[in-house]
Amino acid sequence: MSEPLASSRLGTLQAAWVVARRDFVAVLFSRAFLFFMLGPLFPVAVGGLAGNIGGQVERTAHSNTLALAMAPADAAAMIAAAGATGPRLAASIPNFAAVPAGDPRVILADRGKGYAAVVSGTPAAPRLTGPQAEIDRWSGAVGLLAAQAAGTSRIAFAPVAVSPVEQTTATARTDRIRTAQAAQLLLFLLTMLLAGMVLSNLVEEKANKIIEVLAAAIPMDAVFLGKLFAMLGVSFVGIAVWGAAAGVFLLASGSGASLPVPALGWPLFAALGVAYFAMAYLLLGALFLSIGALASTVREVQTLSMPVTMLQLLVFFLAAYALGSPGGAIELAAAVFPLSSPFAMLARAAVSDALWPHALALAWQALCVLVLVRTGALLFRARVMKSGPARDRARRKGFRIRRPVDTAVS
Repeated sequence: MSEPLASSRLGTLQAAWVVARRDFVAVLFSRAFLFFMLGPLFPVAVGGLAGNIGGQVERTAHSNTLALAMAPADAAAMIAAAGATGPRLAASIPNFAAVPAGDPRVILADRGKGYAAVVSGTPAAPRLTGPQAEIDRWSGAVGLLAAQAAGTSRIAFAPVAVSPVEQTTATARTDRIRTAQAAQLLLFLLTMLLAGMVLSNLVEEKANKIIEVLAAAIPMDAVFLGKLFAMLGVSFVGIAVWGAAAGVFLLASGSGASLPVPALGWPLFAALGVAYFAMAYLLLGALFLSIGALASTVREVQTLSMPVTMLQLLVFFLAAYALGSPGGAIELAAAVFPLSSPFAMLARAAVSDALWPHALALAWQALCVLVLVRTGALLFRARVMKSGPARDRARRKGFRIRRPVDTAVS
């Protein structure tokens, strides 16, 4: 006799690998995925160009040059005073440009120059003409330089001995919080942008009845696990493409913001970032799969997924708020709650060098992923497949199933 049919079924992990490989290849080599990868690059590139252009316009529009409409000797004395003081107080000293003496309003109306204000009169009695904001900004510096140019005041800088240090404990934590905030924001944006692929893939296969065929052939837990890890692999491909594009853009533009070094160092922090992204993606993806099991139409999916999206936004705010209360109850709650745990622990990796909390957090998050996958599979089996095995259905109805009699003649 042949072996029972059940023995030919794949194990959960083997079946999950088959589903993951199938979905990964199908999504990765689809035209929709190509356009999905290119989609975020255009607004980012446009935003970067707009920011650079806006910054250039702002720098051009914000002038630090004052016109000196004085006698040549007075103008030379003012410029000499600014040159003597400028190296020590560069941020507070304006740039002077000597112009022929005349009406300050006519000088300000000259569109080709763009002076912020006009200094007229004499060093002993200077007059500053310009908008009120520029007068408030430069009146102190003009008065100081005029007094020095007139000889009524001499500025003497005492020699200052300096002992520079790289950073203190307070400044180190303050700087690392910047890194933590940037990491949380990046993790949130990537998770919300990429996790929706899990739900759209499930809804599409439910509409085509493919998911029911898979559920009849392999365990439902394996189907959900396979889909989750397939979409996670696709997400890593997308992140690699976007990261390479961002690197090329930064190299081409010659710009880039530097963040303070996290407490665990960049290599370990990056490794934890990858791990926490995977956990955040799997947690949200498992939750979306459970929603897909409850929904039967695309409209129901959109209706049920909106509260989860809003919840994820609140979770991000909770993790961000926890940065302000290190070691407090709010930080502990953010680290324990599954959906906020990856964000809170990634921020902790930026400000604290302790490693054991991350091992505990990753184990807890993995357990929560398994629980959500199991729950989603049970919901799908109950809502879509409508039942368990035929023997269980019959037993619930009060029937007794007998084994078929083998009538074959040996």
